[in-house]
Amino acid sequence: MTATQTASLPRWARLPLALVCGLAMGLAAAPWNLWYLGFAGLVGAFWLAGVAPKGVRSAGTGWMVGLGYFGFSMGWIVEPFMVDPAETGWMAPFGLLGLGGGLALFWALAFWAAGHLRRWHMPALVIAWTAAELARGYVLTGLPWGLIGYLWLPVPPIQWVSLVGPYGLTFLTLAAAGLLAEALPRPGAFRQAPRPWPARMGFAPGIVLGLALLAALFGGGRALVPPVQDLDGRPVVRLVQPNAPQHLKWRRDMVPVYYQRQMDYTGAPAEEGREPALIVWPETALPMLLHDASDALSQISLLAGKAQVVVGLQREEDGAWYNMLALMGPNGTLRQVYDKYHLVPFGEYMPAAALFAKFNILGLASRAEGGYTPGSGPMLLGLGGTLGTALPLICYEAVFPQDVHAAPARPDMLLQITNDAWFGSFSGPYQHLAQARIRAIEQGLPMVRAANTGVSAVIDGAGRVLAEIPLNREGYLDTPLPPPMRLTVYSKSGDLPVLLMLFVLAGLLWRPARREAERETD
Repeated sequence: MTATQTASLPRWARLPLALVCGLAMGLAAAPWNLWYLGFAGLVGAFWLAGVAPKGVRSAGTGWMVGLGYFGFSMGWIVEPFMVDPAETGWMAPFGLLGLGGGLALFWALAFWAAGHLRRWHMPALVIAWTAAELARGYVLTGLPWGLIGYLWLPVPPIQWVSLVGPYGLTFLTLAAAGLLAEALPRPGAFRQAPRPWPARMGFAPGIVLGLALLAALFGGGRALVPPVQDLDGRPVVRLVQPNAPQHLKWRRDMVPVYYQRQMDYTGAPAEEGREPALIVWPETALPMLLHDASDALSQISLLAGKAQVVVGLQREEDGAWYNMLALMGPNGTLRQVYDKYHLVPFGEYMPAAALFAKFNILGLASRAEGGYTPGSGPMLLGLGGTLGTALPLICYEAVFPQDVHAAPARPDMLLQITNDAWFGSFSGPYQHLAQARIRAIEQGLPMVRAANTGVSAVIDGAGRVLAEIPLNREGYLDTPLPPPMRLTVYSKSGDLPVLLMLFVLAGLLWRPARREAERETD
């Protein structure tokens, strides 16, 4: 690719267009859910990759796409810093730029790698971009928030995660977008240049193959949607949502208000005469440490009657603090304790804390005496009877497919408690809910979700929200618990098949890529 060939799309046009493509992709996220605009932005990103010069400038295109996507869709990241603006508000722009720009580096690397293969750039970018998303979910504790495959949540293709998982669906989505992009016309200076595969075979193949893959995604997804389950006779769960905004949650005069609100909801009469078998409070709902909570736990259990209760709180042991949940039996006994083990960097602990402390940067972790200590790992709660077992997930542990897959055995439900007041009152809580729905689809399991400010919900194994308490509302909800659905393919295989597929496909591209590189050096 020569300098004259790139003159028809100069940097001043290419980089803003890349940013616009990323912004369009961000509109596929909740609460907008404009999946068609998100997919169009993805097609545009592939088109730009095809006309961008290779090397650093190709990486720049990918980084701008990522900056637009992550900076827009994850704009809620400024909310935690604004809980106490006088102390941490100055960090907000750095947090937004650091998160958006940092995650965009994964995409920049994918564009850079694929940019070296002009004739094979489309399949190379599909492979590299999928690998970048997979790496984003694991590297440096991982953050698979808003994976590309999630754009399908409002429509049937999202059901493919039960077969191939979120990274497999990301691969299929990228392949469909890449095929359609290859059929689009290039700027004038490119019409005489060799076209990358498969568009050099003509206009029709890209359109036909791309539309065929889209049809398979929609048709297969629709076929994978399981029927609505009969909930007659199923045990009832009660979700408690106190709606305590984060800036008021720990204020001395408000702590008893929110505590009493949850107590009232716990002891409220059963709806339609069906007593709940399980009552769930959200994350850090109890305003005291575990070793000080025996009287409070007894009072909660007394109000709950025969129901078991899950309560989120904190504990301290030998100077270490833990974000935890407690399971209490009907007689007030503490049956099980689970400590959160996948902690939020800069939120629940500070990486390189000693280094940041030199600059007086303690971050949000300073709320818990310098940060939480991770628990020992995933475990199951033995609820017994028709409730069965539950895999507990605290806050953003539900964002990680691998954390759910790591359960010691298949549970009967997923149980998430969270405090989404940290995510603000607009996009963040809805995106967190969306990813909880995807975890349910992947595993074919119901998700019981109690959130401080919402959205508290019961979700079935197809990702359908059966009942919910809206965002920024206080209240409680009694609803039947759906039974588990069939064992999904993804729940057995995890992410390993996608990883192996990427290695095989990269190997198949190796020889033609090497020949192309040799021709360029001759």
